[in-house]
Amino acid sequence: MKKEKVKLDENLIAKIRRIQMRAKHLVNDSFAGEYQSAFKGRGLEFEEVREYLPGDDIRNIDWNVTARSTAPFIKQFRDERELTVLFMVDVSASSRFGTVQKLKNEIAAELTALLAYTALKNNDKVGLVVFSHEIEHYLPPKKGRGHVWTLIRDILTYQSQAKTTNFHQPLEFLNQVLKKKAIVFLISDFHVEDYENVIRTTAFRHELIAVSIRDRRELSLPSMGYLELEDIETGELILINTSQKKKLQEFETFTQKQKKEQEDFFRSKGIDFVSLKTDSSYLDEMVKFFKKREKRKM
Repeated sequence: MKKEKVKLDENLIAKIRRIQMRAKHLVNDSFAGEYQSAFKGRGLEFEEVREYLPGDDIRNIDWNVTARSTAPFIKQFRDERELTVLFMVDVSASSRFGTVQKLKNEIAAELTALLAYTALKNNDKVGLVVFSHEIEHYLPPKKGRGHVWTLIRDILTYQSQAKTTNFHQPLEFLNQVLKKKAIVFLISDFHVEDYENVIRTTAFRHELIAVSIRDRRELSLPSMGYLELEDIETGELILINTSQKKKLQEFETFTQKQKKEQEDFFRSKGIDFVSLKTDSSYLDEMVKFFKKREKRKM
């Protein structure tokens, strides 16, 4: 887990600041409220025993302590609101792809910043796992605006040499280092195979939210004659004649089938799945997700 040092030039610092400022602007009371409703705390946690006072709920009387005393005592609880939120961000080769205004890793950085600042506003701790086919970098959960800056910087600047994605080692690492239940955002384009078992194990231990970020050209192609397509992760080259409608339809049918199979898997296992695109608003989609989750949890 060695992180390669990257010099922060003025352009990169400006980009981080833009993301930071946009996230702070979007984290208004409404969005923060949606987040808090979607991710409630663990409930009431025992704090202390104190002497009974008129008006206290008799259901909270600690009968064991009362029996040893000359006066009644009650159990006092506090609301355990604080959560641990961990962002698992895929930095394999395909994350550096994008044909619109932003690359997928830029969307991942903006989304992480938005959610991290929202969690911070709700007094939650946030952490980061940067991964490809293995763990590349880990920031343990903590609080603080400086910590969120580090999260954004690490996602944008991490220079992974890995081409492929694999969920096994990263999710197994997560299950080892986080002993308590956490909110886990798994952010990837999900160009990965054979992940079902480790996903199920992680979802059993934590509240897992799978966030897929895709570019429109991964789902459909324009008519531009012959195109040589390269799979960024495998290096495989494919020559396709995009002037042939049949070829375009075959490509789109295949990608849509793959996308539907992923969505069906997560839905069948009761795991939250959010689908984002580089050319549409991730904010709108996240608000829809929060509202849907709140209704389901009621």
